[in-house]
Amino acid sequence: MTDTAQRLLASATAAFASKGFHGTTTRDIANGAGVTPGAVYVHHNSKEDLLYSISKLGHEKTLSLVRESASIDGDPATRMAALVRNLVRWQAANHTSSRVVNFELPALSAEHLAEVLRMRHQVEEEFRALVEAGVEQGVFTVPDADMAVVTLLSMCIDVSRWYRDDGRLSAAELGEHHSRMALRILGVAEAGTAVEPGRAKGTEGRTHP
Repeated sequence: MTDTAQRLLASATAAFASKGFHGTTTRDIANGAGVTPGAVYVHHNSKEDLLYSISKLGHEKTLSLVRESASIDGDPATRMAALVRNLVRWQAANHTSSRVVNFELPALSAEHLAEVLRMRHQVEEEFRALVEAGVEQGVFTVPDADMAVVTLLSMCIDVSRWYRDDGRLSAAELGEHHSRMALRILGVAEAGTAVEPGRAKGTEGRTHP
C-alpha cells in the first residue's frame, strides 16, 4: 500500500469516527490526507469503497486474533479468558477504527456488507464453539449458550463505543477485567487475579473506565 493510500485510510477512519459516514465528505478525507479531492478516486472508486477497505481490514484482523486466541493450549476457561482479554484490548487500543469497523456497517453496499457479515459470523462461531465445548466439559454453566455468546460479543465489541485513552483503565487492564467478567458470565467461580485500577503506569488520576 502506498503512503498516499495509507494516509487516505487513516484520514477516512478519523473522519468517519468523528462525523459518521454520511456526515463525511470526500473533501474532508482528502484534506485530512493532505491531497486533492481528486486523489481519493485514484485509490478508491467511492467513499463507500474507502469504508469497505477499512471494515474489511478491521474484520480480517479481528478474525485472525480471535482464531489465534481460541486455539491456545488450555481448557475452555483458559482459552475464553485469552480470547476476551485479547479482543477487548484490541478494541480499546484501536477504539477509533473499531467504532468505524463495527458501527458504520449500514453504509456498506449489499455486496460488501455480505462479505463483512461472513467474517462476523465466523467470529461468532469461534465464540460459540468455545462456549459449547465448555458446557460439554462441565467447565461453563449457562442457561442459554446462544445468549451467552451474544452477551460476550456485545461486551467485547461495545468497548469501542465508550473507551477513552485518558480513562481510568488502560487497554490492557480493561482486557483483564473483561476476561474475568466473561468467565463469571459463563459460571466459572474464580476468574483470576483482580485488576487494580490506577496502578499501571499512566493511569493515576483517571476517573473514567
